[in-house]
Amino acid sequence: MTSHDSGHEVIRIDHLVKVFVNKHKSVTAVDDVSFSVARGEIFGLLGPNGAGKSTLIRILTTLLAPTSGTAVLDQYDITKQPEKVRSIIGVCPQNSTLDMELTAYDNLDFYGKLVDVPEDILDKRIWELLEMTNLSDRAYMRAGTFSGGMRRKLEIVRAFIHRPLILFLDEPTIGLDPEARREVWQQIEELNREETTIILTTHYMEEAEKLCNRIAFIDRGRLIALDTLENLKKMVPEGDLITIGLDATDDRILPLIRANPLVSAAEINNSVLILSAKEGSRVLPALVTLFEQYSLPMNSISIHSPSLEDIFIYLTGSALSADSGDAGGVKGGRRFP
Repeated sequence: MTSHDSGHEVIRIDHLVKVFVNKHKSVTAVDDVSFSVARGEIFGLLGPNGAGKSTLIRILTTLLAPTSGTAVLDQYDITKQPEKVRSIIGVCPQNSTLDMELTAYDNLDFYGKLVDVPEDILDKRIWELLEMTNLSDRAYMRAGTFSGGMRRKLEIVRAFIHRPLILFLDEPTIGLDPEARREVWQQIEELNREETTIILTTHYMEEAEKLCNRIAFIDRGRLIALDTLENLKKMVPEGDLITIGLDATDDRILPLIRANPLVSAAEINNSVLILSAKEGSRVLPALVTLFEQYSLPMNSISIHSPSLEDIFIYLTGSALSADSGDAGGVKGGRRFP
């Protein structure tokens, strides 16, 4: 994870709102969002599908106009100076946009000309990027013959061909196998070492934990938390997290669990007990005994330190993998400890 210069803001977002209106109803996709991003930072945007992450990126990349609010990238306003904004950003969308019939070299050459990379340096720049992705020996092979990981790496450096100040990566490793994901991570870190600011959306928690200097949680269009991973983990109750799946529940057991001096909080939702405990390994045997006394069969048990997924559930009452809408929890509620 690269350090960043918090003294200089390269992105500033103030009270950004985006409302989509159709014949039947209006939907607020981005709801009064404000934050800033420092130059050279890898900044993570996390949230379930439909949370507003992609809409926010489309606004920042000038593909959508906000309903209200402002955003400035470097010194350029997204609504007043969209062409200037586009000149300092690179975008790697979630869905592939490579031309599979073109070679790796020609894909980069075509895009480089689109973003006005000077002709006298374009060839050298293409070979630099092919070398960075270990694709120089495949420069004249069609992109359609590449693996998913190779295509993704090519797309990322294509977005970087004009040395943008800010690089937007929307789910850059979705659908890739673990090895290919790690290769993409290395590539992102290498790009960041050139002081490129990177805005990253991802559903992979280990990806955000490994790469991001700070992480913003978006839920139902609202910014619900923004901080470093270390500080975010301090938001959940102290101790280990224990999750136990139950085939049935009994209202009498929850007060007994909470009475344990090592248990800081406990809830049962959808036949799943989730609790935090200062010494989880000591609490677990007592829980097993309690469930046996009340004839409550357990179908799963896990114990672990708080993860980003746990933090998000704590703040919103639903999982990061949940869809939009009301699926999975109570809006604004804390479903777990």
